[in-house]
Amino acid sequence: MLVERGLKVMNVEVVGDAYAIAANFLRRSGAIPDTYVTNDHLLEIIVQLFHGGDSNKLRLANRAITQFQSLQLSVRPSVVQRTAV
Repeated sequence: MLVERGLKVMNVEVVGDAYAIAANFLRRSGAIPDTYVTNDHLLEIIVQLFHGGDSNKLRLANRAITQFQSLQLSVRPSVVQRTAV
């Protein structure tokens, strides 16, 4: 039972560390606002990657940053076009 709990804590730690790394980078680059509020979309990406079998926090953070930025780039042009019309 204690081992199970230890593994759950470790999983939360990996996801939490990956989120902290990715969110720090995205805040400094201006992709997300500099607030203490968790970005649910970024967290969802990290959790999906983790459930996909990746447990390395740096790799999780880097892949999450890449996915987050690519989704932001694909969303921005349509928003600009809508407001320009």
